[in-house]
Amino acid sequence: MLDSKICQKARLSRDPRFDGKFFTAVKTTGIYCRTICPVYPPKEKNVLYFPTAIEAANAGFRPCLRCRPDSAPGSPAWKGTNATLDRAIRLIDEGALQDGSLGKLADRLGITDRYLRRLFDKELGISPKSYALYQQCLFAKQLLHQTNLPIIQVAFASGFKSLRRFNDCFKAHLKLTPSQVRKKGQSASNILQLNLYYRPPYDWQSMQRFLAKRAIGKLEWCDESSYGRTFSWLGSQGHFTARHDSLKNCFIVTISLDDLSHLKAVVANIRRILDMNVDIQAIEADIESCIRPLFPLKSGLRLPGIWSSFEAGVRAILGQQISVAAAHELVRILVEKLGDSMGDNKVFPSPERLAESDLGFLKIPMSRKQTLRNLAQHYLDHKAPDDLSAWQTLSGIGPWTIDYVRMRGQSDPDVYLDSDLGVKNALKKYTTPINAYMAAPWRSYLTLQLWNQL
Repeated sequence: MLDSKICQKARLSRDPRFDGKFFTAVKTTGIYCRTICPVYPPKEKNVLYFPTAIEAANAGFRPCLRCRPDSAPGSPAWKGTNATLDRAIRLIDEGALQDGSLGKLADRLGITDRYLRRLFDKELGISPKSYALYQQCLFAKQLLHQTNLPIIQVAFASGFKSLRRFNDCFKAHLKLTPSQVRKKGQSASNILQLNLYYRPPYDWQSMQRFLAKRAIGKLEWCDESSYGRTFSWLGSQGHFTARHDSLKNCFIVTISLDDLSHLKAVVANIRRILDMNVDIQAIEADIESCIRPLFPLKSGLRLPGIWSSFEAGVRAILGQQISVAAAHELVRILVEKLGDSMGDNKVFPSPERLAESDLGFLKIPMSRKQTLRNLAQHYLDHKAPDDLSAWQTLSGIGPWTIDYVRMRGQSDPDVYLDSDLGVKNALKKYTTPINAYMAAPWRSYLTLQLWNQL
């Protein structure tokens, strides 16, 4: 339950650290806003507080056109409290219900569709399908605000199959029509620019150094203010560049994509790999007591992601028991030899290309080459290849590799890489042992703090 007195102080202060933690609805206007909304603050007697935008919408309020709640960082009020719910939300955000049924989603989660509906009703007060449609409408609203895409392309890019269905859902969920939101001219283009917001603090310098050290030429590019890369997604290809804007607490992201129907899932994955959805203050409050006797906490460290579990697995296998620099060179050679061209750049090799290659150009043991081919074949043979529990049966893949993929390929917040060489070297500096369990469920961020001590 939200404390109204705390919420009142937060909204009156307009502190960006509270952005997305709750939403303010005004009974006299029927509008709900972010805590940073620039309008004159309403009287407290006319205000209601909601932990999520969905709950405000379900209560009959429509989103503010000035502060645009669709742009707020993901609310942490429910996310992460239930592992199954968290994974279901991630899969829905990636489009699981746009191209598949609720039953198929439940099968991927290892539960029944009845239990999945009960879980959403208990935690969010809505059905999984209603959640998916609402998120599609919010994403469409963001595109209408920030791009010049024609409305019909906005509909398809948001996951709708028809313009009529899009118009009906948009009006039903947001109490507005697309044309009421759209004020700019329209032009058809597959190159878009979006502002993706996060909740501060965000240590971009540390994130940039981490990514730059591991960036693969022709696949990724990284300078002092931006990170970008090529990617593939369900048969489509594209590239993005995310430029950090510390004054606005956001990344200005330019995206080129050959199939806009995958845009929502692609944007969700960009947010994941740059760790924009997390409430970093809450995490740091939990892990500080764990590390305080040893070293001071480095505020704003974010979890650097890798585009896919498959890519993270390949990088982890190539990086087993060698230095970061040596692993970097092996990945560079692999991308150069097997990556499909995209202009002057390359896309990370597909499982098909990896499975059919003898990998003779890599100077690594034959057993490790076979491990790479086994992983690639696993992706070709299984419907849910990202289920890491099945990876344990693949020869050459041990606990460290799986944990590394969980941490960087799936952005699992609770992975403590105690067997990692960097973590071991960091701990050698201290005589007092660290109690990692005190940092749960945020042990991935504890790992980052230890890496930062090197």
